[in-house]
Amino acid sequence: MIFRFEDPLFLLLLGAIPLLAWWYVIRGRRNRGTLTHPDVLGLGRADLRKGRWLQHLPAGLRGLALVAFIVAFARPQTGVTGENVVTEGIDIVLALDISSSMLAEDLAPNRIEAAKAVAADFAAGRNNDRIGLVIFAGKAFTQAPLTLDYSVVVSLIGELEVGMIEDGTAVGMGLATAVKRLQASEAASKVVVLLTDGRNNRGEIDPVTAAQAAQALGVRVYTIGAGSRGGARVPVTDRFGNRRYATTRVDVDEPTLRAVAETTGGRYYRATDRESLEAIYGEIDELETTEIEVENFTTYGERFHLPLLVGLFLLLAEVVLGRTWLRTLP
Repeated sequence: MIFRFEDPLFLLLLGAIPLLAWWYVIRGRRNRGTLTHPDVLGLGRADLRKGRWLQHLPAGLRGLALVAFIVAFARPQTGVTGENVVTEGIDIVLALDISSSMLAEDLAPNRIEAAKAVAADFAAGRNNDRIGLVIFAGKAFTQAPLTLDYSVVVSLIGELEVGMIEDGTAVGMGLATAVKRLQASEAASKVVVLLTDGRNNRGEIDPVTAAQAAQALGVRVYTIGAGSRGGARVPVTDRFGNRRYATTRVDVDEPTLRAVAETTGGRYYRATDRESLEAIYGEIDELETTEIEVENFTTYGERFHLPLLVGLFLLLAEVVLGRTWLRTLP
């Protein structure tokens, strides 16, 4: 809380209070012809020295009232500081590959779980940005349209599983679906973050064509190739239902993913482990920051009525005491 006086020059009048007190003392020494006492019958029994200070009480009340009035004239105010935050958010669509190859365990515990955890943290950390979710394998589907309800997006990411969509890697369709979610967006910045661990082998739209559509709509695409370099261990189930592991070659189509990103003004990243994937999302978060304009303001409320009431009360007390208990005899 902030305290101030709107008209502080009135406080200079407080300097006259000591002068008035001095004048009162000098006058009292010259004029001792009155006696303050409410009952003349008791004068004979009274010890005048014990009540001598009472004769100064009305003057004291009058002086305090004058101080209160001066403070009231200075218009004391209390203020509360606040701020208006003006921000224009970003529209972001996460496009995640959930094909069977995402079960490879070169990213701990595997690619799909690592991608889900990091994407969920990314979504939960947004402020004022709308975020959507698209998943793809052999086909592409929208799981969540653009929304500010980050908890819903995080929940949907947590429910993703390999096998929800027929297998395959329709990178172009995944990107085209994500771009379509941004088609009607009026945000100053429109972004797609696409993660895949393979190359496009399904769908009617290839990744470069989808990137050109994104460019035309002003959508910036960040592509992430997930997978170590060389081979990766992948769990497979044989025809008898037994689970075993096989080593498969990591086949990230880096030239196409790089071309998609460069076409739209974005960047291509390669995530070879969980830590590098987290760092990539952190860098994208820094690149796609929201501009915030903060306007500070202070609202003041008048408080002059408090010292004014105190002054009036003191004056009333002086009048009442002067006419009753502290009557002055001529």
